[in-house]
Amino acid sequence: MANILEMLPELMGEEQAIVSSLIRDLDDEKARQFANVYRVRRKDPQTILLLTLVGFLGIAGIQRFIVDQIGLGILYVLTGGLCLIGTIVDLINYKNIALDYNQVQAQQIYSMIK
Repeated sequence: MANILEMLPELMGEEQAIVSSLIRDLDDEKARQFANVYRVRRKDPQTILLLTLVGFLGIAGIQRFIVDQIGLGILYVLTGGLCLIGTIVDLINYKNIALDYNQVQAQQIYSMIK
């Protein structure tokens, strides 16, 4: 079985542990398939951070649209990021937003490939 660090070197910490636990039972070919699909679907926490910062320029909620939280994204757009309070909370929790999204994506990909 190929090492997860070789296939997905951009993963760190908890995300790496989640993906490692999912693919440990896969053969090399399926693990590579998983890595290729995951790399495309995965959202980088830094991207979420940058999109959250855009909320301070007047376009709040883009980060929520990117992670498929359409209802919350619309709410942020209509309320100015819930009067910037939601945007500030997202600024603090941007890593968790990305991790939650990526974990769901990893589980979906694993279900599809296994």
